[in-house]
Amino acid sequence: MKQEENRPARLGESEYRFACLVWQNEPVASGQLVKLAAREMGWKKSTTYTVLHKLIEKGILQNQDSQVTSLVGQGEVQRSESAAVVDKTFSGSLPSFVAAFLDGKGITPEEARQIRQMLENYEKGEQI
Repeated sequence: MKQEENRPARLGESEYRFACLVWQNEPVASGQLVKLAAREMGWKKSTTYTVLHKLIEKGILQNQDSQVTSLVGQGEVQRSESAAVVDKTFSGSLPSFVAAFLDGKGITPEEARQIRQMLENYEKGEQI
């Protein structure tokens, strides 16, 4: 299956957690990133650099002059991952996804209000 050009590459769980470290701390020196990954994820230096290299190859992160920053924001990755789940699991049907989610978990009245507000904003062409 060919990746859509406007979507970032899919991330595995550990890649996503690592990218979150960068998003929360960027710009971050690569040496400091090694320390963060050791503390937060229990990783060795070699693991950190291996995953960093993979995320650079995927176009998510960059390492210039030992400063690591993101090329793709967390929100963009979240949108892409969410869309991929809906596409793969629910044949692209957002109502089917929502129905399955509500059947399994449910939401609070406040969450329902927030979702209604998001839909109203979307229908008005406003940013969600």
